[in-house]
Amino acid sequence: MEGQASTRQLKVAREIQRDLAEIIRGRGMAVFGGAMLTVSEVRVSPDLSVAKVYVSVFPSEKQTEVMNTLKVEGKSLRGELGRMVAKQLRIVPDLDFYLDTTLDYAEHIDELLKK
Repeated sequence: MEGQASTRQLKVAREIQRDLAEIIRGRGMAVFGGAMLTVSEVRVSPDLSVAKVYVSVFPSEKQTEVMNTLKVEGKSLRGELGRMVAKQLRIVPDLDFYLDTTLDYAEHIDELLKK
C-alpha cells in the first residue's frame, strides 16, 4: 500500500478541498488582490497531520501575490477549517500551499501549437 493513499486520506482530502474552497470563496477576491483562486487538489499525509493544498490562480500574473497572501492567511484559514471539520477530525492538518501550474503548462502548450 506504499505510495497509495488510503480511503480515509482521500475522504479527508476531498472534505478539506471542499471546505477550503468555500472559505476562500467567502473571503472574496479582494483578499487575494482581485485574483480568482481555485483549490485544485488536496493531498493529506498518512497520519492526516499535513495537507498539501494545490491552488491555481487567475490571472497568472497574480500568483506570487496570492501565494504570499496564503502564507500570511494560513493560520486563519486553518482555524476556520478547524471549525468546519471539528466533528469529522480530531486534529486539523497543517496547511501547506502549493501553486498548481497545470493550467499554465496547458496554456504554454497551446501557444506552442499555435505557432
